[in-house]
Amino acid sequence: MSNRFTDDYLSQLMKLEEIGQKRILPHPAHGINLSSNDYLGIGANRELIKQFYSTLPEEIESFALGSGSSRLLSGNHEEYRLLESDISAAYKKKSLVFSSGYHANTGIIPALVGRNDIIFSDKLNHASIVDGNILSKAKVVRYRHGDMTHLRTLLERYSSTDKKLFIITESIFSMDGDCAPLREIVALKKEFDCFLIVDEAHAVGVRGEKGLGFCEEQDSVSDVDLIVGTFGKALAGHGAFCVGDTAVIEWLVNKMRTLIFTTALPPVIIRWNRFIFNKMQAMHAERTHLKKLSRYLITSLQNRYEIPSHSHIIPLIVGENSKAVELAQSLSENGYITHAIRPPTVPIDTARIRISLSAILTKDDLEKLIERVS
Repeated sequence: MSNRFTDDYLSQLMKLEEIGQKRILPHPAHGINLSSNDYLGIGANRELIKQFYSTLPEEIESFALGSGSSRLLSGNHEEYRLLESDISAAYKKKSLVFSSGYHANTGIIPALVGRNDIIFSDKLNHASIVDGNILSKAKVVRYRHGDMTHLRTLLERYSSTDKKLFIITESIFSMDGDCAPLREIVALKKEFDCFLIVDEAHAVGVRGEKGLGFCEEQDSVSDVDLIVGTFGKALAGHGAFCVGDTAVIEWLVNKMRTLIFTTALPPVIIRWNRFIFNKMQAMHAERTHLKKLSRYLITSLQNRYEIPSHSHIIPLIVGENSKAVELAQSLSENGYITHAIRPPTVPIDTARIRISLSAILTKDDLEKLIERVS
């Protein structure tokens, strides 16, 4: 039924299509998947999945596919306590589990930050951080991506106030695949007495000796006030978590709206997350292989593309939306599952193919890709 509302939406959709920014939900595809966040190959590991199901008790009905309530009512299954205990033991900090990474960032930031505070946010931070910043109603000052000179200048400008200062950054950035200068950020956090939040969504599982993330790799876990991680990427599960000081975690339980007003995760999902979190810490071979594979692909393509990545996320930046769409289609026809990433997800004129590598791939899997895009 047509009316002034639907007509307006249709008009705006036509404009998005004209500039190559209209999105559609893709059909399931077959081929070498370079779009998945299954960085360790856990989601494709049938033996590991079988092993998990063999651990479930005979009273399988206690692991229903829903929890029926929020955690603060009747949804706080015993599996939550066990998982958070294991996470806390690994990080040596208090932990809290959430229903998703988006829930984490859009809930944590407005719970901790008030309208009289100031947030210093990397310009390329994920949309969930951007939305969390907006919901906090705080003053948000964006610093140039990874630019510590600019961040210092901004901190100096606002440090004379009595406002609380927060620095928020990703550790591995989701679209460029580069890493934050974490140790420099930690030094500035200490110098200017800031509260530091680091989103490790794309680093948990793949970085650090035990896979605890980039903060572990940089020996900075104890220096970061709140680390946010996810189960939905390298750990092939669902949900997210954070680790921090006990007082901070208890404050989140009392003030974090996306925790208080969200149905808890199903017990079977929590159990899987715990099973994989503990398995992941010993996956040294997978992390080493993924690092070698990443270096190989970056080295093979850096003469053709300017690649900012220092991780398993490797963007092929082509600029125009139409070129990115055409390249994705060409790769699909050659057996590679890729998608064009376009504005507003990335800045204008930086449309790209975002390659996400997985430890289940080999160099041979990438040969035709390298040939096709070189």
